Amino acid sequence: MIPRISTPSFQMIQWRATVGSSCSFAHPDASSTGFTRATDSDLRASSETPISFTLMVHHVVLYKLKPEVTPARVEAMMMNTRMQLLKIPEVLNIKCGKRIDPELPWPFFIAIDFESMDKYAIFREDPVFVKFMEEVIKPNTEDSLDLDFEMDPGKDVRFS
Repeated sequence: MIPRISTPSFQMIQWRATVGSSCSFAHPDASSTGFTRATDSDLRASSETPISFTLMVHHVVLYKLKPEVTPARVEAMMMNTRMQLLKIPEVLNIKCGKRIDPELPWPFFIAIDFESMDKYAIFREDPVFVKFMEEVIKPNTEDSLDLDFEMDPGKDVRFS
């Protein structure tokens, strides 16, 4: 069943809440008001990806630490990661931590969520991130592995 909602000035003609479905809106008297009917295909023409289906990104970096890095310095790295990177508006969520199993080759990680690849690109050029990399990451690490994952479209990670 397709719900119909009426208000004094606008009437929702059709709405389906599934991916790839259509919705359209029209003024009840479009011919006399100058309003035209807009459909979701019109919206796609103006923007390739609808706002509600933006590709969300989970960016994970695994680090190998230099031999001289102490457990206390790893704790300081974790604290600085959260304190510095949460200042950047494009960051939705951040996690960092240290390995539990001493046999694993990657003893430190950072995981960050972004609304889109565009937000991730902005983040990478942010002066706070550049300074963080120069002062915290580069002096303490010798190698890294970057992994990017697509998350559920439209999932608001701030509430998960």
